[in-house]
Amino acid sequence: MQIEIVEMEDRKAKFILRNSSPAMANALRRTMLQDIPKMAIDKVEFHLGPIMQDDKEYESVTSLFDEIIAHRLGLIPVPTTDQFTFQKDCSCGGVGCPGCTIMYSLNKVGPGTVLSGDLMPLGDSTLKVKDEAIPIVELTDTQAVLIYATAVMGTAKQHVKWQAAFGVGYSYMPTVTIKADKAGVAEVQEAAESYPGLFKVEGGKLVVDDIYRACTYGKAVEQDPALQDAVTVEWDDTAFVFKYETDGSLTARQVLDKAVEILEQKAEEFAAVVEAL
Repeated sequence: MQIEIVEMEDRKAKFILRNSSPAMANALRRTMLQDIPKMAIDKVEFHLGPIMQDDKEYESVTSLFDEIIAHRLGLIPVPTTDQFTFQKDCSCGGVGCPGCTIMYSLNKVGPGTVLSGDLMPLGDSTLKVKDEAIPIVELTDTQAVLIYATAVMGTAKQHVKWQAAFGVGYSYMPTVTIKADKAGVAEVQEAAESYPGLFKVEGGKLVVDDIYRACTYGKAVEQDPALQDAVTVEWDDTAFVFKYETDGSLTARQVLDKAVEILEQKAEEFAAVVEAL
């Protein structure tokens, strides 16, 4: 199995999995979706009673139920680094420490919109949330919120708030062949315009511009009456084009590296069990 990086940005990536099989491609996909550990807010404490600020009294209440606000806080991407581990595996015994939890405070008075950027980490300022413009709740001029939230490590098997990668999908690696005697035909070139990015005209001849666009348009091209006799699309069942994004809690590179590490660990564990039998 080989991985060839095509595009690697902070929050999205594209790569080719070569010398593999559909079973392995699906195992990698499911691992990226379900098994990547990340931090997310799991416990929220709301202050009850009046809140005083600048000699003015505010009411600790909002237009939303506390449960809805807690749910929204849980879905805010929280930075995840190698310093964190699962509470059950932490040396503190799950009580809570800098190695397994992040504490946030949220203190805001109205009027205005409470945003994810209002969450302030207690201690390490580098643990501030990645997206600071996510709206949480609207406050009137007499309302306020005082919240303490605790983030812990988990995986998407427990809850979707711990899902780091999204839109993880793959297709067989395509090969697009344009017949030489058809590449210069005007009707063929005109029909190819229906698939933007896949084809282009170069030197009066139709050529493939971006082969990865065939992952999207391939089946349509195969069934297009105007291109059936001019273009052939073939699919390699040993190579797969992967595309995915992250929520920002982990980079795209970290998600891929961790998924491969988890798959390797599971394979070793399975081999040990088979050997023991």
